[in-house]
Amino acid sequence: MSTAAVPDRRTRRRQETIAEILDVAIELMEAEGVPALSLSAVARRLGMRPPSLYQYFPSKMAIYDALFQRGAELFLAAQRDAIAAATTDDVIELQLIGTTAFARWCMRNPVYSQLLFWRTIPGFEPSPEAFAPAQEALADLRKHLQAAVDAGRLHPDAASDEGVAVFTSVTSGVLSQQMANEPDVPFEEGRFSRLLPVVLEMYYQHYAPTRGKR
Repeated sequence: MSTAAVPDRRTRRRQETIAEILDVAIELMEAEGVPALSLSAVARRLGMRPPSLYQYFPSKMAIYDALFQRGAELFLAAQRDAIAAATTDDVIELQLIGTTAFARWCMRNPVYSQLLFWRTIPGFEPSPEAFAPAQEALADLRKHLQAAVDAGRLHPDAASDEGVAVFTSVTSGVLSQQMANEPDVPFEEGRFSRLLPVVLEMYYQHYAPTRGKR
């Protein structure tokens, strides 16, 4: 049996330390704000000298980049798991299930959400590698919208660049309002989050199959 994919002890320890650094970074950002992250504070929390931390992350932006990738992977998995576990094959219901899972994840993970969806870090741009899972999520969205088009449930414009932009705008708008006004309220009770099905229905009406017909 090949052991090529099995990391050695040093590699495993490095991976564990990287995970610990990222976990501590999230804790500090929760307490002090996303832009206030400090490498020296992370090092102190871990009982590590700052120069040792630089062996894993050469800059604060490198930590943000790793967290961006981790967050994107987590929310992509949350969406895909919810859809995979669904007991329906209705394309519109599946879209609601996936979007609701995404919204719940964002509300449970406000630090990741700020980093991923709101430009809270001046000068930060995710690397292509870190951005890749977010691009996968966007591709999933387009695929699901196209499935609804193919099923005759939505107008072809729904799967266009405009349609995808409208979808992401209305859903992120709901989340922005909820997290800005009631950040600690559960999804089901949120004044804005509970309107997600209503907002999606507005989207579906706008891109109804009969759009543009008289």
